[in-house]
Amino acid sequence: MLDKLKEIEKSALESLAAITDQAALDAWRVANVGRSSPLMQVFAGFGKLSKEEKPVVGAEANRVKVALESALAERAEAVKNAALAKSLEEEKLDVTLPGRSVNVGRLHPSTQQLRRVLDILAEMGFQVYTSREVETDDINFQMLNFPLDHPARDMQDTFFIEAGDRGDNPILMRTHTSPGQIHAMREYAATNPQDPPPIRIALPGMCFRYEQITARSEIQFNQVEGLAVGKNITFADLKGTLTDFVRRMFGQDARVRFRASYFPFTEPSAEMDVECFVCGGKGCQVCKNSGWLEILGCGMVHPNVLQNGGYDPNIYSGFAWGMGPERQLMLRNKINDIRYFWGNDVRFLEQF
Repeated sequence: MLDKLKEIEKSALESLAAITDQAALDAWRVANVGRSSPLMQVFAGFGKLSKEEKPVVGAEANRVKVALESALAERAEAVKNAALAKSLEEEKLDVTLPGRSVNVGRLHPSTQQLRRVLDILAEMGFQVYTSREVETDDINFQMLNFPLDHPARDMQDTFFIEAGDRGDNPILMRTHTSPGQIHAMREYAATNPQDPPPIRIALPGMCFRYEQITARSEIQFNQVEGLAVGKNITFADLKGTLTDFVRRMFGQDARVRFRASYFPFTEPSAEMDVECFVCGGKGCQVCKNSGWLEILGCGMVHPNVLQNGGYDPNIYSGFAWGMGPERQLMLRNKINDIRYFWGNDVRFLEQF
């Protein structure tokens, strides 16, 4: 049996030395160390050996197996290197060809625009204040001057997390960032209830509305709420602040206008338009031939909202606004479908 093992080893190593390609290597592996190879047959015949022969033959068989596997690994490396060298010699390499482009990650366009808005507001002295996305009915509506039976509630279709009547104060996904006004005012007022400090903050975040998804409406969107509260704040301060913001965002020559509107949590209320930067105010498809583009709603904080936030409306006043970064991006880049922002289409995202 020992002589047979030596013969198996010698024959296998001699045939291995002549191999020059991967296919022959695979065939050699099956023939010499595979399950049906002569070496494996020796292991299978251990039961027929005597007690004295088993340890001697077993040790020799294991040595031969290790030797063949080691020789196979070395030959495989040599064959691989030889094939690589041959390809370099025979194949032409054109060093003038352009290399493969590397895909570089970048921020989502909505995030880019959101940061652009917050950077401008930070330069104007507004601090970022974040508020939660899951709210109660009273904070999202009632504290913002939406009574239980107020018709303006129908303007904002709501995702309710907990079923129940409105009077039960159910949990919901916030429909706007305005609830952050209540949280912020109460937090600031708690520091000095007798003489609350002034507020100048920007509240960014995602909002959710149960709406039909179309090219111009989504069930989720970003908003940036602005809030300034203090003594002797007037509508002129609101107009000056927003006009300055528009010029920083769209250029010093940007023209703006304010139109009277209605929001339950502001009085008086207005909507702000920017002269269409696509056609220069002449009228085009983007501005629907009006020459103007709406970018936000605003107004003076309603006295009821101030009081709910812990500020005496007889002493304090304030203004607030809500703007949509995605809408500004759509207007600036002539994007005609808001669904592109959340569709994760690389062809769209790579343009920003």
